[in-house]
Amino acid sequence: MNTKYIDLINQTFDFPQIEFELNKKNELQFHNIDIMKLVEEYGTPLRFTYLPQISKNIQRAKTWFNSSIEKYNYKGNYNYCYCTKSSHFKHILEEALKNDIHIETSSAFDINIVENLKKEGKITNDTYIICNGFKREQYINNIVDLINNGHHNCIPIIDNYEEINLLSTKINGKYQIGIRIASEEEPKFEFYTSRLGIGYKNILSFYKREIKNNEKVSLKMLHFFINTGIKDNAYYWNELTKCLKVYVDLKKVCPTIDSLNIGGGFPIKNSLEFNFDYEYMVDEIINQTKLACDEAGIDTPHIFTEFGTFTVGESSANIYKVLYQKQQNDREKWNMINSSFITTLPDSWAINKRFLMLSINRWNDKYERVLLGGLTCDSDDYYNLEQHINAIYLPEYDEDKPLYIGFFNTGAYQESIGGYGGLQHCLIPQPRHIIISNDENGNIITKLFREQQTHSEFLKILGYNE
Repeated sequence: MNTKYIDLINQTFDFPQIEFELNKKNELQFHNIDIMKLVEEYGTPLRFTYLPQISKNIQRAKTWFNSSIEKYNYKGNYNYCYCTKSSHFKHILEEALKNDIHIETSSAFDINIVENLKKEGKITNDTYIICNGFKREQYINNIVDLINNGHHNCIPIIDNYEEINLLSTKINGKYQIGIRIASEEEPKFEFYTSRLGIGYKNILSFYKREIKNNEKVSLKMLHFFINTGIKDNAYYWNELTKCLKVYVDLKKVCPTIDSLNIGGGFPIKNSLEFNFDYEYMVDEIINQTKLACDEAGIDTPHIFTEFGTFTVGESSANIYKVLYQKQQNDREKWNMINSSFITTLPDSWAINKRFLMLSINRWNDKYERVLLGGLTCDSDDYYNLEQHINAIYLPEYDEDKPLYIGFFNTGAYQESIGGYGGLQHCLIPQPRHIIISNDENGNIITKLFREQQTHSEFLKILGYNE
């Protein structure tokens, strides 16, 4: 009878997979990283970031787009932008920028990061800085400083009607802009139209009224993004078609526009059964864009994408130890981890996001159905199901045989949403964080980025003096 955890995984999924396999001890490896070795060296809870995966995903996307551009004889370039809001850490930006990419920003302090990277030679004036978001005084001022200091490829994306005037009063000379489309939300969404950008029906009149005869401003880019991301469904293709119609209408009256930003939203692996045809989606986007432009008799635009989660999400994992098991009734067993889901994986609590979760060790032991609980006293600090099945199965709890579990592809947003380095719910500390890279021979190199938070750090934030 197949009652071992390894049997459950093998009969449920195709396993091993490209990033997951077992070593000779039947312990999980991730991108050839011996996770139990990390646990033995650094302890748990533990968060790690594997930098080479960032470059790998960037190069994958570049290959897909450039192949489709060549296939359709598409007369336009592809530009990969990284959304800094997904993870602002320096080691993330520096790894991403090794791949000849560009940057998308969301707020004022993003520009300060750009300035820092410029001083270190990681970014030049030829790097596109796509400035999204609703812009208030500090963000406007930082964009202005960047442009006035010679960054000719800084492109503010106009989000509301007053931003052109705010920028023009302070920018010396001419500058380029983009316009963001306020896309219609998915039918089941709580509201009809995105709060970001300018409505489809208003863009052409806005251009004629505010930009066409404005000698200081030239329109370069139309920006399109929907919250649900790039998916092969009727909603996405319908919104893209409407976007292309707006681009065609603009191009007919605006000779300076030459770029279409299709935003971001490539999904990442959240289960061992994840299956998304990236190449087909890219192929169809390029094909539909070319068909729309050819039919209208206009030049095809340069394509920009803004990938955040896709860039950095699959580079990280969180490792926890099961501390104790509580049998609360005849059906529910609670495995208590040595950290908190609310503080370290806030998306699992806030938007019920599921991450790819696997046992690290004891794959040859019998499995059982469990619930996972965090350390805070909040009833919402739990994790109770997986993406593929309405349950969690792990090796049976045994107080004499420590059990370690991993949540994978956690690299996007979790630190910033969780308030990295600051106060945490119930004062549960942020875990130790290590950075993993490869040397020139492909060997694994680990580096401690930050120790686990201490009580002294919390007390200092709270105003106590020791």
